[in-house]
Amino acid sequence: MGRAARGDRGRGQAQRRRHGGRDQVDQARRRPDEGRDIAADRIGWGILGAADIARRAVLAAMHASRNGRVVAMASRDGARAREMLRPYPGARALDSYDALLEDPQVEAIYNPLPNSLHREWTLRAIAAGKHVLCEKPIALNAGEAEEMAEAAARAGKQLMEAFMYRFHPAMREFVERIREPLHVQATFAFPLKDTNDIRMQAPLGGGALLDVGSYCVSVTRWILGEPVEVAAHATVEDGIDLTTGGLLTFARGETASVWASFESPNEQELKVVTRRDVMSRPRPFTSYRDPHDPYQLMVESFGDSILQGKPVELPIGESIANMRVLDRIRGASAPGSEGPRARGRGPRRR
Repeated sequence: MGRAARGDRGRGQAQRRRHGGRDQVDQARRRPDEGRDIAADRIGWGILGAADIARRAVLAAMHASRNGRVVAMASRDGARAREMLRPYPGARALDSYDALLEDPQVEAIYNPLPNSLHREWTLRAIAAGKHVLCEKPIALNAGEAEEMAEAAARAGKQLMEAFMYRFHPAMREFVERIREPLHVQATFAFPLKDTNDIRMQAPLGGGALLDVGSYCVSVTRWILGEPVEVAAHATVEDGIDLTTGGLLTFARGETASVWASFESPNEQELKVVTRRDVMSRPRPFTSYRDPHDPYQLMVESFGDSILQGKPVELPIGESIANMRVLDRIRGASAPGSEGPRARGRGPRRR
């Protein structure tokens, strides 16, 4: 392939990576019917559960957004919910998820429940006439994600996976600068020793691959597209992958390595080897509020899609494709697979 052809291919890849191709600055200008009452221009948000991510980031993002407001949170722990909602006047703590879905002031649901509950409560929310922003991973597997997408399409409701890093201007600019990539290395790891943590519970859909490996696969596909071959290995205890590593090969020979772990010190990095240089981005997935808050940008983008009836910026088809690759990595690392096998350690020591 000649230099010009390779350059054209690089430009084509960059165009495909535009993730909707819209600058965040333009988002602020897209507000229909400027004369409408402000309440009509703000999406009423309801939160399923009192998850820590809501306390740390999402509630504040909804409150600060130009097109959203916090209406209610449903939790079995009423005291915790009331404490989390204290900074948001008028927001109500409800004692059941069903009550939240029946609330007429709630137009959109944020679903940060354990992974095993994403499908069930997203489907229930859609059936109740709500739009849904669902935490990553959107489901336990691609089949569940497809079912959720079909339900949203039938109901005419918006559904999007909450990959907030995809909305950070610095990440978008980084990916846009990539030309002629040869290899991508994506790492997300941190030590997690609390066996009571939901991320360490197999029945709840725990494990490093779904929790942080989903980011690694997402950014790799953002840059290189869909892999044609997948090899993987995993360290598994009590049905939980504590570490999963994967090697992906793409149609033109590009490769990617993804590594997700609950066993190592904090490590989060994106490195891209191109024909001309090596690019790196430290903390690609959580470098928020510097000065942009990707949670707020994500919430506003989703709100715009609801208010203006336009497609979401991160299409549900993208989420289904991501789950398919995660499924392939999990399958390739399973005992008895033709690829590298999972490495077991027996029962976890308490």
